[in-house]
Amino acid sequence: MRFKKPLDLLLKEAAQSGEGTLKRTLSSFNLVTMGIGAIIGAGLFSLTGLAAANNAGPAVTISFIIGAIGCAFAGLCYAEFASMIPIAGSAYTYSYATMGEFVAWIIGWDLVLEYALGAATVSISWSQYLTKFLHLFGMQIPPQWTMSPWEHVTMADGSVISGYCNLPAVFIIVCLSLLLIRGNKESAFVNNTLVILKVAVVLVFIAVGWPLIKPENHIPYIPANTGTFGEFGVSGILRGAGVVFFAFIGFDAVSTAAQEAKDPKKGMPIGIIGSLLVCTVLYVLFSHVMTGVVKYTEFKGSAAPVAVAIHAMGYVWLEKAVIIAILAGYTSVILVMLMGQSRIFFTMSKDGLMPKVFSKVHPTFQTPYVANLFFAVFVSLFAAFVPVKIVGEMVSIGTLFAFVLVCIGVMVMRKSDPNTPRPFRTPWVPFVPIAGILICIAMMVSLPGDTWIRLVIWMVIGLIIYFVYSKKHSLVRKNIAQGVSGYSDTK
Repeated sequence: MRFKKPLDLLLKEAAQSGEGTLKRTLSSFNLVTMGIGAIIGAGLFSLTGLAAANNAGPAVTISFIIGAIGCAFAGLCYAEFASMIPIAGSAYTYSYATMGEFVAWIIGWDLVLEYALGAATVSISWSQYLTKFLHLFGMQIPPQWTMSPWEHVTMADGSVISGYCNLPAVFIIVCLSLLLIRGNKESAFVNNTLVILKVAVVLVFIAVGWPLIKPENHIPYIPANTGTFGEFGVSGILRGAGVVFFAFIGFDAVSTAAQEAKDPKKGMPIGIIGSLLVCTVLYVLFSHVMTGVVKYTEFKGSAAPVAVAIHAMGYVWLEKAVIIAILAGYTSVILVMLMGQSRIFFTMSKDGLMPKVFSKVHPTFQTPYVANLFFAVFVSLFAAFVPVKIVGEMVSIGTLFAFVLVCIGVMVMRKSDPNTPRPFRTPWVPFVPIAGILICIAMMVSLPGDTWIRLVIWMVIGLIIYFVYSKKHSLVRKNIAQGVSGYSDTK
């Protein structure tokens, strides 16, 4: 028995308004900037140099294009679902309607990896760049309070200092969680401002750096493979695509706001595809300039590859502007990730798979404030006490897994509900979803083995929660057992 959530009842739920529902305040522009806000961040400023130095060389631009193609296939599938089922919950809701409760639970639990741990990962990087920014003005936060207890730093005098907790990371998470409780209109305004700021700096970097590109730095464009899979050559481009894929994570967060969009049938496809398109163009141009101004080998081992490129340009002022853009970029990513996660828990709670308290809506602001507060604490704990490497590696594989299930869901629903109105239709089905599945699986396979082990452990924990709590409290199961009209189990 698959215990699917009836599509017609989902559509009725989407049309509801008033007390206990989320407020529709987001325009198509807000949705596009939300997507850009979630996408441009750690990946562009940190992973570009890393992938170029270790995997693809100047061909990191091709790695970005491959990653974008995989995301585009998945994005087209997301756009069909988001316009068709404009409910908060993203891939979780789509899976519930197409593949049933068990798969929906798996994807909902998996999305915690993408959004909650994604926010934790980016907040740790935000903390590092805040330290650099304050240093420019002669201020300093004691290093013990910018690291997890598992991290250590060697000081100039040779002494080794261990971390206590990453306080700046906790600070930004709490502040943004409180902003989200205040309301989506206010959050969207802050996000729009941050997006305009960071895109402006990215455009300045491209414009200033383009005339300084040295053609010899792009030769060879695809360095010869070293004999090890993933180190340059074609395999290096593919491994690079798996690495920079993190840079695209976030466009799907637009779908979590479907229930708060003014016109979801029109706005969802524009927000998802539009933000992905804008960011892909910026990524390719940015990485082309980076590897053109400086030989890709000079990025190896650098924690701040963009700073290496700026130093080569000779524009000191641009380095300060980029640090501000990075802080703005990270802030908007955290904001959208926290918003997406709280909306998924809100929907799971309304379905009975999570405690009812998570679907409580603030009487004044009409936001899921309990879910926001819970994740303010949950994400803060990871950001404060867990090293960035561990949480960061878990995010990409969780996202790719979600993309695979959404692509499968589109094909399933084309068979199960062929006559349901689709304001946006994914073109070339089944080619597009199958291509999305294959590319995403290829990028999953390219990730390190220990990442798979952590995914399995995370899923085992989720299954324990499902069988101990969620299965017993499922509203769909209760409605089927009571014979409520519209509900039926699918064998």
